[in-house]
Amino acid sequence: MVNNINVKEVAVRCLRDEAEAIQNIIPQLDDEFDRVVELIAQCQGKVIVTGVGKSGHVAAKVAATLASTGTPSFYLNPLDAFHGDLGMISATDVVVALSNSGNTDELLRIIPSLKERGITLIGISGNAESLLARHADHHILLHVPHEACPLNLAPTSSTTAQMAIGDALAIALMEVRHFKARDYAQFHPGGSLGRRLLTTARDVMRTEDLPVCPLTTPLSEAVILVSRSRLGLVVPQTDDGRVAGIITDGDVRRAMERLQDRFFNVTVADVMTSTPKCVREDMKINEIQQLMYRNKIHAVLVTDEVHHLIGIVDSFSCAV
Repeated sequence: MVNNINVKEVAVRCLRDEAEAIQNIIPQLDDEFDRVVELIAQCQGKVIVTGVGKSGHVAAKVAATLASTGTPSFYLNPLDAFHGDLGMISATDVVVALSNSGNTDELLRIIPSLKERGITLIGISGNAESLLARHADHHILLHVPHEACPLNLAPTSSTTAQMAIGDALAIALMEVRHFKARDYAQFHPGGSLGRRLLTTARDVMRTEDLPVCPLTTPLSEAVILVSRSRLGLVVPQTDDGRVAGIITDGDVRRAMERLQDRFFNVTVADVMTSTPKCVREDMKINEIQQLMYRNKIHAVLVTDEVHHLIGIVDSFSCAV
């Protein structure tokens, strides 16, 4: 309680009102939404998102979301547009205008210029009879009966609805374009996802002091190599340097239990796994992670076209 007001109760009421606003959007979606998605998907230029005040802040976020999910887009302040920045818009572009009332003067003033230049205008408002709805080439209705604001004045539920429809447009366009995780990474190279999707085995593999040994190496000596490698493995090789198999610390423990007294009388060839998981140096880290997860292993061997060992990638290396 703060000043005898149950603020948690107020917060819950606000969240419920805004959730209800989003739920109310669903029945309002019609074929116009399909046409807008198709129009943007076929756009040869950019998508310019604009709005005034709180709708302007939402427009900036919508533009950013579109741009990061494969739709070239940027936000344009209509006040700046009216004073020269309309030159940033070309005939192949599409303009998306957000306004709850649909009658915002600063926004409406740029419409004649857009229409004169033949630029497609998509309006998103809460009033089907607004000037924006009437003059837009396409209009998406977002009618919100009331704001979460107790005075029904501050844009709250209406801006939440605008944000949600912007996300819906972006996600629909991702599906239409078959936008994949690797595409997302192209626009987010600084994040961990981008690093995993763009980094290859070549970038992270260990290439020096690789734990290798001949096939004739006694298993007792291989145990020392496994320990020294700090990778928990050793790679037996043929006489011409090709990978013949792999022995991990788990293989050693199982061999000790199975062979007991004979443990010191066998070679690595007797206990190695002859089909180790090998990858090429251009394989992406996220694919290597999936390979290790599926096979419950902690390392893969990086080999060239003739199966010579050139590096090792372990789970620690993948944590880029």
